[in-house]
Amino acid sequence: MALESYGPIAIFAILALVFPALTFFLTRLFRPTNPTPLKDLVYECGEVPEGEAQIQFHFQYYMFALIFLVFDVAAIFLLLWAFAWGGLAGSSGVAKYFIFLFLAIMFTTTQYALKKEEVIHI
Repeated sequence: MALESYGPIAIFAILALVFPALTFFLTRLFRPTNPTPLKDLVYECGEVPEGEAQIQFHFQYYMFALIFLVFDVAAIFLLLWAFAWGGLAGSSGVAKYFIFLFLAIMFTTTQYALKKEEVIHI
């Protein structure tokens, strides 16, 4: 009886996996291919492209993106922790210790990453 309740979920999962692949291959099959030099140009919002398409980015921007990602994930954990705060009040404090340990590790590694990239000067 328990497996019967998972039938719709299994059908949805199969459709979710098959539909994108099927759509991709069907569009490749039915689309017209008329390559022209204009279509081979780099898309620049209707402007004529100038220079090379490949340019150098500073690694510092990637570092900021990674730090943003770390803080984004940390915010999710902190939000969940804040929602569970009432249930943690009766515990022995181990959960609170671990969240403060998590915050300390996150702060230390962020400071290390920023100092390594010389973004901040301490």
